[in-house]
Amino acid sequence: MKIGILETGEVAGKLGEDHGQYPPMFEALLGAADPGLRFETIRVVAGEMPESPGQCDGWLVTGSRHGVYDNLPWIEPLKSFLRDCIAARVPVAGICFGHQILAEAMGGKVVKSDRGWGVGVHAYEVQAQPSWMEGLGEMFAARAVHQDQVVERPENATVLASSAFCDYAALVYGDIERPAAISVQPHPEFTAEFVGDIIHKRIGDTIPTETGEIGLASLAQPVHNAEWGRWIARFFRDAAT
Repeated sequence: MKIGILETGEVAGKLGEDHGQYPPMFEALLGAADPGLRFETIRVVAGEMPESPGQCDGWLVTGSRHGVYDNLPWIEPLKSFLRDCIAARVPVAGICFGHQILAEAMGGKVVKSDRGWGVGVHAYEVQAQPSWMEGLGEMFAARAVHQDQVVERPENATVLASSAFCDYAALVYGDIERPAAISVQPHPEFTAEFVGDIIHKRIGDTIPTETGEIGLASLAQPVHNAEWGRWIARFFRDAAT
């Protein structure tokens, strides 16, 4: 099974040198869960677009420093492509920016939240229990780095998880047992070291000092990255059968 990774952002400078780019992070996450998966990266951020939804068996949209409201030439074509995937029943998973642009493409709304930055390990309360998310309990923890949020849920989306900081932290589209798409706001592909370096780079500048310090202190907490790797891989496999 081939998963197309829609690369919508780049890890710049020393962060990229030390931690690499988003596609290898997802290949490691999903490959550990399902070694039979193959991957193809489409550099949307550089102006590339897939030829059709059927070019791959499923699609994953990465995070990005850009906002879905930015006036970039690839934003609207990407939204259109995601709608085409949903219509063709080719499964889509979105992470962070991917979560947000999928929501916008399907009729939701994303803004730069007045709640400010969410950084570090956050806990999310589970609102739905699809059977393909085996082992999902009443909550999960994940590493967050975001200020933008989904503030209006698309009509065909069900809230999978939420928190006091992020109302729509994870969504499933269509039938929750056989969804057309899934998305999550935090980053199951991020290591604690990467998030720590992001916070150190931005603290006292774009990220307020107190928020950054709380985020840094949280990074020793365990997260459900491996579980999310299994759930996303299972979603892709189930949707393709």
